[in-house]
Amino acid sequence: MSRSENVILTNMCLIEDGQGNIVMQIRDSDRYDWSGAVLPGGHIENFESLYASVVREVYEETGLTIFHPRLVGMKHFHLRKTGQRYLVFLYKVTEYQGKLRDSEEGKVVWISRKDLEKGRIELAESMTETLQVFESKDISELFYERDESDDLQQYYF
Repeated sequence: MSRSENVILTNMCLIEDGQGNIVMQIRDSDRYDWSGAVLPGGHIENFESLYASVVREVYEETGLTIFHPRLVGMKHFHLRKTGQRYLVFLYKVTEYQGKLRDSEEGKVVWISRKDLEKGRIELAESMTETLQVFESKDISELFYERDESDDLQQYYF
C-alpha cells in the first residue's frame, strides 16, 4: 500500500479589523459553480511556503497586505471525481495594511459578525462549518467524508 497521496494544497484567511468585522468575498455565480460569501484564499504554488502563499493569495484577492497570519486549523475532504485530497490551511490575522479592492474572484467587503450570526449574509456552501474552526479554541480540524449511503458527513476534531 502506497503511503503517498495526490493532494491539492490551499489556504483560507480570516481577516479581522478589531471592531467586529471580517473580510469576505462575494463569489460570482456566473464564474463559479457555487456562489455566496467566502473568506479569501487560494492554491499553494509549487515550492511556495504556506506562509508566503496565504500572504500572496490575500493580496491578490483583496488588495490587503497581511502580517503575522496565524495557522488556526485545517479543513479537508476528497474530491468525488478524482479522489484527490483537498486540504485547506486556515489562517487568522489582525494585522494588515492597504485598501480593499475587488478582484476577478469577486466583490470584496467588510462584513459584521453580527450580520453573519443573524444569517443576513448568504454564505457559500460549508462556510458556516469552516467558520466554526476559526472561532473555536477547541476545534482545529474539519473533515468531510461520505458514509455507506453516500451522504456527506462532517467531523470536527
